[in-house]
Amino acid sequence: MAARTRYAPDRGLTARMTATMFLLGLVFVGFVAAIIGIGAATHASDAVIVLFAVVLAGGFAIGSLFYSDKIALSTAGAKEVGPNDSDEARYLHGIVDRVCALADMPKPRIAIAQSPLPNAFATGRNADKAVLCVTSAMLRNNRFTPEELEGVIAHEMSHVAHKDVQVMTIASFLAIVAALLIRFSFYGELFGGGGGRGRGNNNNGGALPIFLIIMGVSIAVYAISFLLIRLLSRYRELAADRSGALLTGQPSALKSALVKVSDGINRIPTRDLRSAEPLNAFFFAPAAHLTGGSTLSTLFSTHPSLERRLEELDKVQEQLNRGR
Repeated sequence: MAARTRYAPDRGLTARMTATMFLLGLVFVGFVAAIIGIGAATHASDAVIVLFAVVLAGGFAIGSLFYSDKIALSTAGAKEVGPNDSDEARYLHGIVDRVCALADMPKPRIAIAQSPLPNAFATGRNADKAVLCVTSAMLRNNRFTPEELEGVIAHEMSHVAHKDVQVMTIASFLAIVAALLIRFSFYGELFGGGGGRGRGNNNNGGALPIFLIIMGVSIAVYAISFLLIRLLSRYRELAADRSGALLTGQPSALKSALVKVSDGINRIPTRDLRSAEPLNAFFFAPAAHLTGGSTLSTLFSTHPSLERRLEELDKVQEQLNRGR
């Protein structure tokens, strides 16, 4: 939740995000029940591997939560800057100061990444540990107006206010467990670790090895979790667009920034876009085309299409007009 900030709540999107988390919870319960059921037919070594996967996934999740800022900055090749380090840094700090004053939030650490890709991201487990990074392409040659940059930063700070890093870390835990079990099961079968084991194999020579069953269940759980996490991520982006636009009172500036970012991304060579893909989940806009595509590409996307985001911002503008 956006406690102690002036970011407006979005009950509709919050309800949808809650429903998505509930579905993830159901999948998790079903996964645990399936593993327990399978465990009744496994040897102790199989149960230990499942437990090891859970513990390892927990370690990954905790590490991601506590070090997301360092990981993201390192991946982006970004450098933290003070307000007097350069003209660009001074300009950026000034805009961040205004947004934080509007939102009544602590000011994050500020970083700039030298990149031709116009983009920005904010991460950190809470507002006190947050870092905001803007690429040099967004600051160079006054390409983005102060209002547009303010809208982008308000969007990113909304992610911090709503603790989105925590939400996505929790949501991703199940997928990490499933992915680890898929890998363990694959290597277990590859090297003969699962062959002929399990009560089912002793009673029926045609029964599947336990590790193949675990792999099948894990693949199904991973696929469902992956799609639900992508859906949750798209909801988060729409919620950040809406709350950021309401905070600044200028949805049109955020719309303009989205279009400029889209145009800028479309001019970047595919090779450079691929190098930026690891940060897609953090970015203001993914390092890919933002226009609407096939249903399949939409399902796999971390962000809504450009058209959907512009449409939702039009609704925010109508809401603001009615309130005047």
